[in-house]
Amino acid sequence: MPKQVDREARRRDVVDALFRVVVRDGIQRASLRTVADEARLNIGSVRHYFAGQEELMCFAMRSMLDRVGARLQRRVDALGDLSGLPPERIRDCAVELLSELLPLDDSRRAEVTVLVDFSTAARTHPALDDLAREAATGTRSLVRRILARLDTAGGLRPGLALDTETERLTSLLDGLAFTAVLRPDVLDAATCATVLRAHVDDLGPAAA
Repeated sequence: MPKQVDREARRRDVVDALFRVVVRDGIQRASLRTVADEARLNIGSVRHYFAGQEELMCFAMRSMLDRVGARLQRRVDALGDLSGLPPERIRDCAVELLSELLPLDDSRRAEVTVLVDFSTAARTHPALDDLAREAATGTRSLVRRILARLDTAGGLRPGLALDTETERLTSLLDGLAFTAVLRPDVLDAATCATVLRAHVDDLGPAAA
């Protein structure tokens, strides 16, 4: 009896192989053949699950966004009610959540590397543009939700403009993530974490 293959599981295996190629060699090397070799499949098997490189790239980026989004949503849900906590602890919670978007360990570095490469490729690959826009707007939406919760719980200075602070914090996260991935010799994980913490603390109420 022929062996049954879980189609979605095999597609995820191929996507994971694509991610490894992108992290190691860059998206420009992620051809169907190199991905097939990385997944230890023949190229015909990969074509059985993906019609071509464009379909594979779109599926991979969709998978990455869903993976990161689901993890962040779990973290947001786990925060629970922040009211009643000291302002410093409220900001601790925000920093812990926002740190998920920075390359502070091997797993997050791989994710950010893939997102950086895909977002850059979207500039000249229209098929990826909608997903790249979704990633950018999703980050802003998450940052604004976090700032709004901080504001409601008393973790922010009164009178801050949330729209402006959302753009400031999103730009900081993007800058830290891109630089830490592209020039780790210039910006390391510890410095990323320190800068994020300093920025969030600066948003808090003045000490009594």
